[in-house]
Amino acid sequence: MGLRIKHYLAKDLGLDLGTANSLVYEKNKGIIFREPSVVAVKKNTNEIVAIGHDAEQMIGRTPSNIVALRPLKEGVIANYELTKELIRHLFKKALKRRFGFKPRVVVSIPTGITGVERRAVLDATLSAGAGEAFLIEEPVAAAIGAGLPVHEAVGNMVINIGSGTTDVAVISLGGVVAGLSVRVGGDAMDAGIIRFIRRQYNLSIGERSAEELKIELGSAYPLPDEEQRTGEARGRDQVSGLPKNVIVNAGEIRAALKEPIAAIINGIRQVVEKTPPELVADIMHQEIVMTGGGALLAGLDQLVARELSMEVKLASDPMACVVKGAGQTLEHLDALKRALVGSKKSTR
Repeated sequence: MGLRIKHYLAKDLGLDLGTANSLVYEKNKGIIFREPSVVAVKKNTNEIVAIGHDAEQMIGRTPSNIVALRPLKEGVIANYELTKELIRHLFKKALKRRFGFKPRVVVSIPTGITGVERRAVLDATLSAGAGEAFLIEEPVAAAIGAGLPVHEAVGNMVINIGSGTTDVAVISLGGVVAGLSVRVGGDAMDAGIIRFIRRQYNLSIGERSAEELKIELGSAYPLPDEEQRTGEARGRDQVSGLPKNVIVNAGEIRAALKEPIAAIINGIRQVVEKTPPELVADIMHQEIVMTGGGALLAGLDQLVARELSMEVKLASDPMACVVKGAGQTLEHLDALKRALVGSKKSTR
């Protein structure tokens, strides 16, 4: 079979391999699905029981011989074999009957990860069934997905807040001029809420409960009615060991989020300080763009704007910007190839 026919039958994919969720983009079609980055395995044999949505439902609910794991931690591979199986699962779901044809895949990675971590992503992607793998830094992909002119000689600043990391970058001429990956994101916010509830109320709550409180009540900026906005925290009393519910308000949840948000603001400041003055001037004439699920936290854009004295806007569909950018890079590979930071072909 000719190379052209093989290339036509194979699907080109963009992959946002996230700590909490992975999104898949098919060339010329757009985002085709989102899957939790969770794998459930038997403890003694490492046999895989479930991947994705089915595995996510098992978190905190598995019998003693099964554990539900996230193979990526803070944006990088924590368990190589399980990451490979997760990617294989994503490919199988995306390719369906065309699984015999190896796709070209652009995978997003955090800014500033090591060469070893980059090679691990490339190798896992190829081992899972890709014919060729490319790497793109998450803020660059987010900028492309948000429609910013990344290839022009103009500074654009992007803040991408994911589950495991916050990637901050100033981009010009298709590359990162100044950037930083802060290993703080939505998961750290959830952990802050868990610590606060435990400290204030002697109540142990789970990750999912903390995330629900963050979505329902969380904010980075004082809100006028935060004392009246309340929700229920459900968990186990640390003293009696029995089930217990407490009512918390939005002001308390904002206090619980102070530490991780301060770390994000500090990271943004560091990138601004490293940015050449000409590009800072460009950014001040435009807007800082925020992407990622964490950017949806109420008032976070206002807080960043106040702290930096710059205009800030939330991208349209912020959770999808990274995978859109990865996919669009494949669609316009010649024009955007400068945005890529690594590639490798399968030898099989």
